[in-house]
Amino acid sequence: MAKKSSIEKNNRRAKLAKQFAPKRARLKAAAKDQSLSMEERFQARLKLAEMPRNSAPTRVRNRCEVTGRPRGVYRKLRMSRIALRELGSAGAIPGLVKSSW
Repeated sequence: MAKKSSIEKNNRRAKLAKQFAPKRARLKAAAKDQSLSMEERFQARLKLAEMPRNSAPTRVRNRCEVTGRPRGVYRKLRMSRIALRELGSAGAIPGLVKSSW
């Protein structure tokens, strides 16, 4: 089990990223727009830099929903490989059979 503080910090980052996503997209579009003047594009870049760092979606870490483990997480299941194996062996995931030969 991961530290509660790490899990909560990641949850705050995800919440901030979702909250600032429209504003960040608008500023990025303005910064890339060639029809705008150089000063306007530069101002958009400055405003983008002033935004909270944790509002960037790249700062959000994929973590296991069950254990909070940051590594070995399957995106589709949002679960770590270890938690998947344990729940699969316990029969908690329908259709999943642990192979053995």
